[in-house]
Amino acid sequence: MDSSSGEESDLSESEINEYKEKPYEEIRSGKYKVKALNGSLRCPFCAGKKKQDYKYKDLLQHASGVGKGSANRSAKQRANHLALAKYLEIDLASEADETSRPTVPQVVDQTPEQTELYVWPWMGIIMNIVAESKNIDTLHDKGYWLKRFAKYKPINFQCFWNEVDLTGQAIVVFNSDWNGFVNATQFEKAFESERHSKKHWNGQQTQLDSNIYGWCARADDYQSDGPIGDYLRKVGKLQTISGIVQEAAQDRNSVVANLTTKIDLTNENLDELQYKYNETTMSLSRMLEEKDRLHLAFIEETRKMQRLARDNVRRILEEQEKLNHELETKKRKIDNWTRELNKRETLTERERQKLDEDKK
Repeated sequence: MDSSSGEESDLSESEINEYKEKPYEEIRSGKYKVKALNGSLRCPFCAGKKKQDYKYKDLLQHASGVGKGSANRSAKQRANHLALAKYLEIDLASEADETSRPTVPQVVDQTPEQTELYVWPWMGIIMNIVAESKNIDTLHDKGYWLKRFAKYKPINFQCFWNEVDLTGQAIVVFNSDWNGFVNATQFEKAFESERHSKKHWNGQQTQLDSNIYGWCARADDYQSDGPIGDYLRKVGKLQTISGIVQEAAQDRNSVVANLTTKIDLTNENLDELQYKYNETTMSLSRMLEEKDRLHLAFIEETRKMQRLARDNVRRILEEQEKLNHELETKKRKIDNWTRELNKRETLTERERQKLDEDKK
């Protein structure tokens, strides 16, 4: 019996939809409280449960799940929860709007670094690689450069050589994540600390030395002529830090939305499976009851047949005993008659002999 209704009799399956109108009106009238003063939602028909601080979606799922049927729920409990689901969908629909309303991000001022255009994936540029006959093979080896800048964790190195004057320029490729950006900026700062940055390179164009210069690839490098610009345009694109952050946030929101959709579909599938499980459980229960009934009927019929068989055997034995007794009685009578007959024959023979003697 459902403790929330106070009625002693339970409902049949056909009365559930009709009965749910009564608790629905009682919820609307305030007899059962769904929304607390602090705004939290609760199930008034599961007062003994520990969890009484539901979100709108969770409470609606709870009410619908119980209302659709459970093997351990009475029909009255299901009707009460169907009434709660109806109340949530009609009278508290605004709660669903509030929970589904996306949070509006606050607009913050962007720093110049956030609006500066970088080449992404993150890349560094090395200029003024001067080769000599004794080290030309080493400088042509990509592994040498990857090892030299290993502290910045590059993932690739592309060198472009001028075979006439044995000078080269190169691109260092870093990971496309934020760790890659940190490594790229540290790579640039290392050259700045040695006064071999892009600024110093541009100032030394007329008086070149043998030192290499390096910096992070930006928009002017991307749009430049020559092999460096061609390579950057081929494998990268221009992005601001704020743009990358926004794109990552959009991707994350898209993933969250997709996961939310999948979770909703999974919950719907679970509800459907729960409903089918309940149907199967009820069908199995009926089958087990029918099996028990047939088993009891079989046992009763077997006992009846055994009882009849015993009665028949006892009757046959009694009849056989009676026949044996009658046969024995008749046998004794015949024996007596035989003895009597023999006696009479003997007497008759004596009398005949006596008569024969008298005739002589």
